[in-house]
Amino acid sequence: MAGEPTEATRLRLHRLWTAVGVGLVALVVVLSLTPRPLDLGVEEGDKLGHLLAYFTLMFWHAQLHSDRHARIGLAVAFVLLGIFLEFLQGVTGYRNADVVDALVNTLGVAVGWVAAPPRTRHALVWAEQAVYGKT
Repeated sequence: MAGEPTEATRLRLHRLWTAVGVGLVALVVVLSLTPRPLDLGVEEGDKLGHLLAYFTLMFWHAQLHSDRHARIGLAVAFVLLGIFLEFLQGVTGYRNADVVDALVNTLGVAVGWVAAPPRTRHALVWAEQAVYGKT
């Protein structure tokens, strides 16, 4: 029903969760531009890192914004962020741009969207219920 509150808008700690989401974006930017990228210790581990990073961004923010249009905007923004960061890596002189990384970022965004509520349990609602109990 239009105007009815969603799980995302009923979060008690919405501001905190939003701040964490902003921090996740900042972390992705920093890790993307650091001269010493994380080594996951597996072959093509950077691809796994890209997938997990962009999955996390989309999954987290999709819990804060349940509106389809907002989620489309987030997905586009995260895909563009991944492309832009790859471009920046190419001009740093110490990192390389990789089209495959940008594609893996996009895959991470898509998987994050699919894994987000309502198809799965709302993790932030669950966390709040664990702390505050059901309301």
